[in-house]
Amino acid sequence: MERATDPSAVVEFGRFRLDRHRREFLADGRPVELGGRAFETLLALIEGRGAVLSKDELMRRIWPDRVVEENNLETQISALRKVFGADRDLIRTVARRGYQFTGDPRAPVTVTGAPPAPITRLPTPVSELIGRQTEIRDVMGLIAKHRLVTLTGPGGIGKTRLALEVARRLLPAFPEGVSLAELAPLATPELVPVTVATALDLPLPAQGVSPERIGAAIGANRVLLVLDNCEHLVDAAARIAEAVLFASPGAALLTTSREPLRADGEYVYRVPPLALPPEDADMDDVLRHDAVRLFVTRAHAAEPGFAPDRSTAAAIAAICRRLDGMPLAIELAAARVPSLGAVAIAARLDDRFTLLTSGNRTALPRQQTLRATLDWSYELLSQRERLVLRRLAVFAAAFTLAAATEVASGLGLSAAEVVDTLADLVAKSLVSADVRGPTQYRLLETMRAYALEKLIETGEFDRFARRHAEYHTGICTRVELEWGTSSPPDWMAVCARHIANVRVALDWAFSPGGDSEVGVALTIAAVPLWTHLSLMDECRGRVEQALARLGPAEAGDRRREMQLRAALGAALMYTRGAVPETRAALASVLEIADRLDDTDYRLRALWGLWVDRMNASDVRQARTLAEGFARAAASAADPLAPPVGDRMIGFALHFLGEQALARRHIERMLAGPRPSVHDRRIVRRFQFDPWVTARSGLATILWLQGYPQQAVATARRAVDEAVAANHGVTLCNAFAQGICSVSLLTGDLAAAEHFVTVLLEQAERHGLAFWHTDGRCFKGMLMIRRGDTLAGLQQLQATIAELAGTSFHTRYDMFLGAMAEALGGSGRVGEGLDAIDRALDRAKQNGGLRYVAEFLRIKGEILLRADAANAATAAEDLFRQAIELGRRQDALSWELRSATSLARLYHRQGRATQASRALAPIYRRFTEGFDTADLVSAKAVLRRRG
Repeated sequence: MERATDPSAVVEFGRFRLDRHRREFLADGRPVELGGRAFETLLALIEGRGAVLSKDELMRRIWPDRVVEENNLETQISALRKVFGADRDLIRTVARRGYQFTGDPRAPVTVTGAPPAPITRLPTPVSELIGRQTEIRDVMGLIAKHRLVTLTGPGGIGKTRLALEVARRLLPAFPEGVSLAELAPLATPELVPVTVATALDLPLPAQGVSPERIGAAIGANRVLLVLDNCEHLVDAAARIAEAVLFASPGAALLTTSREPLRADGEYVYRVPPLALPPEDADMDDVLRHDAVRLFVTRAHAAEPGFAPDRSTAAAIAAICRRLDGMPLAIELAAARVPSLGAVAIAARLDDRFTLLTSGNRTALPRQQTLRATLDWSYELLSQRERLVLRRLAVFAAAFTLAAATEVASGLGLSAAEVVDTLADLVAKSLVSADVRGPTQYRLLETMRAYALEKLIETGEFDRFARRHAEYHTGICTRVELEWGTSSPPDWMAVCARHIANVRVALDWAFSPGGDSEVGVALTIAAVPLWTHLSLMDECRGRVEQALARLGPAEAGDRRREMQLRAALGAALMYTRGAVPETRAALASVLEIADRLDDTDYRLRALWGLWVDRMNASDVRQARTLAEGFARAAASAADPLAPPVGDRMIGFALHFLGEQALARRHIERMLAGPRPSVHDRRIVRRFQFDPWVTARSGLATILWLQGYPQQAVATARRAVDEAVAANHGVTLCNAFAQGICSVSLLTGDLAAAEHFVTVLLEQAERHGLAFWHTDGRCFKGMLMIRRGDTLAGLQQLQATIAELAGTSFHTRYDMFLGAMAEALGGSGRVGEGLDAIDRALDRAKQNGGLRYVAEFLRIKGEILLRADAANAATAAEDLFRQAIELGRRQDALSWELRSATSLARLYHRQGRATQASRALAPIYRRFTEGFDTADLVSAKAVLRRRG
């Protein structure tokens, strides 16, 4: 006779169970073959309770009194990870220390008093249930507290599989039996009582079977009754449930239905989709999610040689997301792997109802294809429910109750009827409702595709697509107006909530069956959404599309053309930079604004043209445009315009090398009143927050003037404000213009590495090529500063080469100087001199003098490495020129660097006294930042003797 299991010897973690005494290991309730050494290894790791166990410690435990090679332990660890499959991270390798068990071991839930062999009338599972461990625990807990639990959810979500797995695990708690009554095959409610009685193995009395007689027959027996697929016989199932609950105090019911039974005592559990990997998940992370695990398992069953690599893992993740984590749809897709492969399946999901047709032949007919599953749900609906579901299919993403009533009502359907019907569709699991915060509704993508087909079949698609587009035009207009009058906590969420619906509305409007008038109006209204979400490349494409549709009928509407060209100029500015198309768009805006006498758009055009000239390093023309903006702003009604004019002039002066005057203009702007960082009117007008970027620019000026500590504090404050603004373009500006530059200038390489990494991530996320170029150049400079000169130079040269044909970059000269210095420092003197001369020539041509003192110093250092005749004399002259230029520009930090180079030269020539005289007076003018790189270097030179 087999001995009973000692509960203390059993440990569970996730979907696994280990029995020490029986030396059994189970995964998802099924025994798994595990070798003796592997079993001991796992036991040791579990008993370590999360501690890191060294390899020596594990080997002593597993191979006592024996000396074995380390690779023996690695073999056992590898075997365990193979068994764990997608949960392989339960064992973590800690470099140079050992291994750690990361699971959460716990004793199993035991039920006292249960007989050794409870009665079961459940079918034997024919395949493994993948995942659902959290849901199983949740439902088991609910059954312990509530005697009637209904699992709801759309068709194919896995309600039946979950219910049967829970029922199997609850066998010990119901000694008189666990029974399943299948209602799916039944066509009439009269058959429900006899089906339930048969499932419970109750005698069928001659006078007939009723719910009350079933309840009386169960009596005090402790039984669990599973009623599966109740949605088409909800009333009959509810009567059975209520009768059993009333007459049988020991009985419990677990039901599955696409809508609640609405019976007394019912607790509803909505079965969620399988867990999906996020868009940015890596391969290992992708394979850990239940939806992907299900696909891989079923695909492997259909094609034993199937093994996902990086590209197929990405395709599988996309498939699972497109199928909303719905198990039935995922299994149908996986069955296509032998004939198509995962990548091809992902590409063909737009035709999912033709594609996903290879279901199990033994399954119910409505579960053999995806279309059949949805047909079953659709045919159970009333005519009004079908009508509303079809109309709601025009929404591509979440929508509100107000949106549903405005778009779906009319043509014989009142707004009140839409509200009631929407509630019914939610109850029937065809529309999901998110009640966290303001309630949002959504159709799962597969259900939306089905309903959209039905809408097209009725010939009503264009009518309701137009309503949808016009509704979102109004919404975008209202949202923009509200930005000026209120301050909600998260405007990014407001924008993100609408953007998907705006996209599909524009797709329809500019399609052959659409209306370009509606599309143009929506494009203009949606520009603030793209701007606030920093989706500038998408904005550019959509605006170009709208401009192409401004045909002869719209030729007289110059205002709409002005609005679109202003948006195009701004988008081009941040995606392609200072290219002719940017200037042409903005010049057109200025011409139309002058003709219409529109001050608002005149200022927008001048702002854009100023940014364009700054990006092109045409600093003199930028100053002229800034002064023109300031004159126009003085007569504008907008109080925000004059301070921005100060910022524009200040930045032009900063680039021209006039640091003291530049600082006065920028500090005057920052000292005055400023709007909240949450005020989205600022971003709408200027594409980023000028106050944040002004503070970032001030940080660089402060460093140049010899205040490195204040520079860092100011740059960090700008980053804090940018983070609070939660706007990608503003954030990239704050990083590139302020904190990344200042961190490198002060020599804080750890901070620089962090901020450069964030800059690259943000720029890539929002498709902002301008700042991604910055990030790559900063990364090259950082590598050089850390001693990896070859790799850093390659990074810098490759990025600068991309910009060689354009002048598109405000920091191009700075990066060119850094490249020249690195070339000279690595012995490539000729290339270094060529690069620094190019930088000096560019500065002379465009008037951007802020780096010239540094360029002169760099050229002097390169000349010294040339070891040519008169090199020292030429270098000394360049260092002196650099010191004098730094003094004239009020750039004390450039003076210090050049004086340090000059002092080093004097020391090499044995002129120690002159070295001290050149450097000491400049060093003494500093009042802070003595732990920064340049001041530390200068102090070391001053301490030298001879």
